[in-house]
Amino acid sequence: MNKLKNKVAVVTGASKGIGASIAKYFAAEGAKVVVNYVSSKEGAEKVVKTITNNGGTAVSVQGDVSKETDVVRLFEETKNAFGTLDILVNNAGIYLYEPIEQISSETFHQQFNINVLGSILAIQAAIKLFGDKGGNIINISSGASNTPLPTGSVYSATKAALDAITIALSKEFSGKNIRINSILPGVVETEGSHSAGFIGSDFEAKLIANTPLGRTGQPEDIARVAVFLASDDAAWITGEKISVSGGIYGI
Repeated sequence: MNKLKNKVAVVTGASKGIGASIAKYFAAEGAKVVVNYVSSKEGAEKVVKTITNNGGTAVSVQGDVSKETDVVRLFEETKNAFGTLDILVNNAGIYLYEPIEQISSETFHQQFNINVLGSILAIQAAIKLFGDKGGNIINISSGASNTPLPTGSVYSATKAALDAITIALSKEFSGKNIRINSILPGVVETEGSHSAGFIGSDFEAKLIANTPLGRTGQPEDIARVAVFLASDDAAWITGEKISVSGGIYGI
């Protein structure tokens, strides 16, 4: 249970869902975790309490990754709390499924600013804290980047962009001891997928029927892969897109 012992990790959008599960799994493996959130202070503090009650170390830090000043403050507070950084998980994201006729400049920029610009800003701040020792970046993408669904054109485009960033930066980081990979989840049962109406819908039933492993994903399915990628077990893996979708989005 010490795959990430003495490592420091920032997990963005970690007050619930996949991000919360990643934060908890990282802490269980020995990492000190910064639980980032935008609005759900209660959710983030609940994640921190779960971690500390189990003997781990974590702090919560508010910040909107689409705002540069917030990102700078997030990583300043990380440095103040733990002195360094080893792992960044770009999990914060938003998805809006809209027919092409309903897409507006506002919803377009909202998704790109959080999903793409937010990840870039976080990476820029993270590599400063990594320093010469290097570090590890995990981008939480989506199976929709390879297999876009109807009404998901903008969301799918943001995730395809994030995957392109992953591949480009894996080459840009050559010689800097920084690994970067994308995880591409399928439909995962979270607060967000419940509120969006996916869970329990005919759409979910159709996806399950076409999923070789025959079920919707759970946050821990993604968290376990994130632990692997963040650990030395994945020391020779970078620039990869790893589908974690029960087989429905196999590349």
